[in-house]
Formats: sequence, C-alpha cells, structure tokens
Amino acid sequence: MAVPRRRILMSAAAGGALAAASTAELLAALAAPARAASPPGDVVGKISVGYQGWFACPGDGAPIGGWWHWSRDRFQPPSPANTTIVSWPDLRELDRGYPTAYPNLGNGAPAQLFSSYDQQTVDTHFRWMRDYHCDTAALQRFNPTGDEGPTRDAMAAKVRAAAERFDRRYYIMYDVTGWTNFASEIRTDWSTKMSAHTASPAYARQNGKPVVCVWGFGFDDPGRPFPPAPCLDVVNWFRAQGCYVIGGVPTYWREGINDSRPGFAEVYRAFDMISPWMVGRTGTLDGLDWFYINVNQPDQADCAARGVDYQPCVMPGDLSAGHRRHGDFYWRHLYNMVRLGAQGLYVSMFDEFNEGNQIAKTSETQATTPAGAGIRALDEDGTPCSADYYLRITADGGRMLKGQLPLTPVRPTPPVSGNPQPNPDLARGRPTAESGHVQHYGSGNVVDGNPDSYWESPNHVFPQWVQVDLGAAATVGRLVLRLPPSPAWGARTQTLAVRGSTDGSSFGTLSASAGRLFDPAGGNTVTVTFPATPARYVRLEFTGNTGWPGGQLAELAVYRS
Repeated sequence: MAVPRRRILMSAAAGGALAAASTAELLAALAAPARAASPPGDVVGKISVGYQGWFACPGDGAPIGGWWHWSRDRFQPPSPANTTIVSWPDLRELDRGYPTAYPNLGNGAPAQLFSSYDQQTVDTHFRWMRDYHCDTAALQRFNPTGDEGPTRDAMAAKVRAAAERFDRRYYIMYDVTGWTNFASEIRTDWSTKMSAHTASPAYARQNGKPVVCVWGFGFDDPGRPFPPAPCLDVVNWFRAQGCYVIGGVPTYWREGINDSRPGFAEVYRAFDMISPWMVGRTGTLDGLDWFYINVNQPDQADCAARGVDYQPCVMPGDLSAGHRRHGDFYWRHLYNMVRLGAQGLYVSMFDEFNEGNQIAKTSETQATTPAGAGIRALDEDGTPCSADYYLRITADGGRMLKGQLPLTPVRPTPPVSGNPQPNPDLARGRPTAESGHVQHYGSGNVVDGNPDSYWESPNHVFPQWVQVDLGAAATVGRLVLRLPPSPAWGARTQTLAVRGSTDGSSFGTLSASAGRLFDPAGGNTVTVTFPATPARYVRLEFTGNTGWPGGQLAELAVYRS
C-alpha cells in the first residue's frame, strides 16, 4: 500500500527564504494581470478533484483481496487497532456496506465501510461530482506492475463508465511513489493500457490534447529518489505522444528548497501545467495567507511569464486534526487561489478518508461514527454540518472560479442546508398498488424503509406486479431493489421489467424484462438504470423467480438518476 503523501511530506515546513535570483522577474510579472497560457478546457477554468478509488473489501470481487486501504493488515478487518483511516464515510446513499471490527456506531447500527470496487459506489461518487459541480476527476494510478495492477485496471474502467454516465471528465494521474522502474514501465502502461481511455468522450482534454498528470517528480524524500534526467525524459515522452501533461510537484518547486530536490527546474518547466502539493503544509488561516503571499503569488507570476498553466492544490483541511473550522479553512483557500488568478484548481481530495481531507459525504455526528473510536465527525467543533457540506463549498468555490459568484472572502455556504438532498428516494412512504399479495405481505412494505418487511405476490401464478405512485410526474433514471438482507434468503434470480406511466393507465417500458440476481453476498440488492424518463407511476412486472413461486420485494427505491 502506498504511504500517504502527507505523512511523507510533513517535514517541509513553511518559511523557507525565497530565491533572490528570480525576484526582479517575478515582481515585473506580478505588475500585470496573470494570464492563462491556455483557454478554458477540461482542466483550465475548472475544478478538478483527486479521486483515489482505492478501497476494497472481502467479497467485493476485487482481485487484490482483503480490506485494501481500510486496514494496515488488509487481511484482517479494520478496527481501532488495525486501521488506515481517520474519518468515517456517510454510506446512506450506497447500496452495499461491509461489516467491520469497529464498535457499533453511536446510534447502535453496525459499523460498515464501502468498496470502491462496487460500480454503484463509483456511480454514486460521480453523481455527487455532477450534482456539486466538480468538473473533472484525476484518477490516481500508482505502480500498476505489482499486485495492485489488476484492481487499478478495473477501477479505471469503472471510473470511465461512471464519468460517461454522469457527464464528468476524468484523466489518469500517475503517482510515482515507490515506483523504481517508472521510467520504462510508465510508458508501457500508457501505451498498452491507459491510452485506450482517451477514446472515451469523458476523457479530459485540454488544448485539444488528452490530459495526463505525473505526480511526484522532484520531491526530496526516500519514496522518490529519482534524478532529473529520467523524469524529464518521461515528461517529454508524454508530450511527444500528443498529451497535455500536468506536473504534481513539490510546494517549493520554483526555488528547489525544502520539499524539492535541487536541479529539477528543467523538469518542472517542461510541464504544460504546474500543480504544487499543499496537503500537510498548514492547518491555519494565517498559514494559508502566508503561502498566498510568499509562495502562490510568485508561483503564478513565474508560470504566467513562461506561458505555463497554474493549478494550485486547495484542501478542506484535515478533519482529524481540527483544521477545518467548519468550512472557513476551505473557503479561505479557495478564495485565495481564485483572487490569485489561478488557471484551475485541484481539490485534494475527493475520497481521502485516510488523511482526513476528503470532501465526499462524511459522518455528521458521533451517532453515525463508531463509538469510542476517536474518529471526529463533521460537527467536531460544535457546529452542525451536513454530510454534503464540503461538496457544497466546492460547488460555490467553482462558481467563484468561473465568475458566476462574486469574489468574496466571506464563506457563502451554510454548514447545514435547508434544501433537501439532491437526489432523494422519491418512493419512500408513497402510495402503492399491486396485482395481489399473500398473507400480510402487502405492497406497502416496499416503501416503508424496513429492510425486513416485504411484498409477496400470489404464488404459482405469473405475471404479477407492484407499483408506487410518486405523487407527481418526475424524471427518473434509477431504481434500487432489495430483498431482506438475511443470509436465510438464498440467492435467486427474478425476471422482471420496469414500466412507467404519467397517468396510471398507459405504461411504457423503462427497462425490458430481464433476469435480476438478488444475492446475499451482494446485500440482496439490484440496481436498475435506464434513460431518464418522466413518470409518476413506476411498476415492476414479475414473470419468474428461481427461489420462490411468486414475486418478492422488500424495497423499491426510485431516484432521478
């Protein structure tokens, strides 16, 4: 497992002297407005988010096996004594969770974690990106030649599918940490595997070129002991392939001090875009302002003078260290980089629960966090915050970057929104109808929120149906179907079609009849997606069940997408 970047880089403290040799040039450049070397594209003028996608759980089908990136010993379940995370995710919109060895949550529910290998997890994350205006995802790709390779290959395909579905952009971001033979292997990996992704309409392009990022050249730490020459060769090779190349570089890249090795200036300036690292550099508002004046302003001037795009890293703050100040830290960082005139922003990170700087939905209170585990929830400083708070701040920061929101140092985003979640279950608690039922297993059970209650149709007669009335026509595109999660419910395939109607009498087909596998190993859950279609009435028509002579359903959840 790759060592988290922050833990390697914390020693690079703020306050190094600025290089005097470049002062005159930088002051002259600062006198004029910063200019972009490139026009708006998929990274210039956009919010990019770092996407790890590196969590796996036993039983999810991931080739790597075990609790990848959840546990120090991945072959043992995560617990307070065997963990790599410092924050707890909010799983309410995910179909499947995996039981851990953590204590129960404060509300008594089992402590479960998600797998990035489940397509529905990736789909949910990219739906959030769409709903909260994260434009582009940078998929992290570490050395793929070892045991992680097959899983990372599969994750690239899952990310592609989700990006295409939710109209987001993505690009490959290589991290060379610990990659001894990167100079040859990164070229082979791109040529034989990753370059194929550029055929996707969702793959990010800038200046008409596919985007690729290489993170880690020039860092002065044992994980990246590479000399400049092979690094420069790799950058030039990618550019020769027709790529727009981003450099994930040290904070002090321009000066070659502190976290940067000397002698890398030619490497850094070969990139089309510079994206300096900032995680672990400061946890205070004063620190952010110090970097703005002493590092970011000279960086922007240097890039502008040389016609290089500048994409500084912005961060919500380490939740586990109390840096967030209920959103004020993140907003100050966004504000500073927008007023700087940066060509784009790189948010670190979307799903980095390991280092506590995630913007993905996170546990709001100790009621939804493992009891006594020492993990801070979003309300850690006494200010209630909704699970999606940092996604909402990201959306507002993006609007400010694009000129859709006035430049302001005052955070406009309330910690708790009065608006409903962007994609609620439209069927919960709504009226239902059915072809019939046996005993007390009526259709109301499919919308009552109880995973153990269920509808069962009359036996030995097909077809049968159950439907929900959403109350008004809505554009729907996704159903989540569940049977009770108990292992006593053995795996079964139910053949069913999805119909939709705006008037309750004329039904069209939303998803054609097909066998749908309900398997306890997968939470007895089936997700059905289809092109977004207006419907008030959503009906399931059952024509077969390999596990019982009737239609069965515990939950029918209907979503817009």
